[in-house]
Amino acid sequence: MQWRNTSARYGLVSVVLHWLVALAVFGLFALGFWMVGLSYYDPWRQSAPDLHKSIGIVLFAVMLLRVLWRLFNPAPAALASHGQLTRLASKLGHGALYLGLFGVMISGYLISTADGRGIEVFGLFSVPATLTGIAQQEDIAGAIHEYLAWGLVIFAGLHGLAAIKHHFIDRDSTLLRMFGR
Repeated sequence: MQWRNTSARYGLVSVVLHWLVALAVFGLFALGFWMVGLSYYDPWRQSAPDLHKSIGIVLFAVMLLRVLWRLFNPAPAALASHGQLTRLASKLGHGALYLGLFGVMISGYLISTADGRGIEVFGLFSVPATLTGIAQQEDIAGAIHEYLAWGLVIFAGLHGLAAIKHHFIDRDSTLLRMFGR
C-alpha cells in the first residue's frame, strides 16, 4: 500500500488517520457516557476524566494533522457511478463530521479549563487555559459538548451505514477504498 492518496484510492496515512479518529470518537463517547455516572467515591472518578481529556487533546492534534494531510494530499476522486447528489452529500457530510469533531473538542477544552487550570496530558505536558472567565462557561460548554457528542456519534454511525450501503447495495468500492484497496 502506498503512503499517499492516488486518484483512485486512499493511502496508508489517510486510512490510519481515519480509523484512529473513528476509534477515538467512539471510545471517548463510551468513556464519557460511563464516567458521568460515577459516584463521588468511585476510584475512577478522577482517573476517567483525566484519561478522557488526555485522549481528547491527542485527538485534537491528530485532527489537525489530518486536516493538514488532506490539504496537501487530496482525497481520491469521486467514483464515476456517484451522481451529483451523492457527491454533494459526501462533501457536506464530511464537512459536518469535521465541524462536529472540532466543536466537541473545543467545547471539551472550555469545560476543562473554565476554572483557569490547564489540562494535563497523560502527565507528560499541560495544555494551558487560554479562555476563561466566561459567565457559566463550564455549564454552557458542557451542554454544547454533550449535544455535539451525541450528534457526532449518531452522524458517524450514519456515515458508516452509508459506507455499508455503498458496499452491499450499490456494490461500489467506496468502503474498500477506506481500507486502502
